[in-house]
Amino acid sequence: MIDVKLANTWGVAQVGPVTVRCHFAFADVCHAGLKQGGHLRALNAVQLAAKQTYELGPEAAVDIVTWVHSGSLTAQMNGFDAQTLAPQGLHLASTGSGCSRIIWQSGTEGAAFYQIWLLADVAGTTPEQETRPAQLGLEDGGFRILASGFPEDDPEEGAEIEDGAPVTLCARARVLHAILPEGEGAAYCTTPQRMLLLLVVEGVVTLGQIMLHAGDTATLREQTDLTVIAQSTATVLLIDAAEL
Repeated sequence: MIDVKLANTWGVAQVGPVTVRCHFAFADVCHAGLKQGGHLRALNAVQLAAKQTYELGPEAAVDIVTWVHSGSLTAQMNGFDAQTLAPQGLHLASTGSGCSRIIWQSGTEGAAFYQIWLLADVAGTTPEQETRPAQLGLEDGGFRILASGFPEDDPEEGAEIEDGAPVTLCARARVLHAILPEGEGAAYCTTPQRMLLLLVVEGVVTLGQIMLHAGDTATLREQTDLTVIAQSTATVLLIDAAEL
């Protein structure tokens, strides 16, 4: 089963002074059309004006993955140093046993970013913050793993972490990324009882006979594989999470 949500059908939530576009129910927005998807609890699009601050907390038992689309964004989890991210940079706030506050502040040109909230499968962990710089597309045009809760995706113990190594989730989930030239594609396969959510960040892609434009999503249930083809130069994010 494939459920398509067009960009103009996302919900709109107000979090303090910040307006958040939400794929699922979030904050003050809750209706049947935005029901949550298994261990994927939120997919939000946030746009900040210059030097604007977005703040959340307290939070616990959730991994919050932030991927910067444009602009400059400084992220800081309580108890950790502030980290500044350029476009396609990644920040993970793994809240574990509890985090009192997480802050994101845009630079002088503002910032646009996506946030992915995943329920932790490992309880009571020490809160952790990780960042990664922008990741280039793979030479073969396939999906690159940005964040993972699967040990087999981690570098070998004791190995030096390279820029391309995924951040470590407490959720049994993956967040993946692909940059696709026109006419090129990317394929992915998961295991049963999972859900896959494809988000088109830029460009136009097809998923089978379905055409998706920037801001559109396709959620796949009871289906373990997908192949996406770029109809123009495209950037996509893919989330692989457990169903409840």
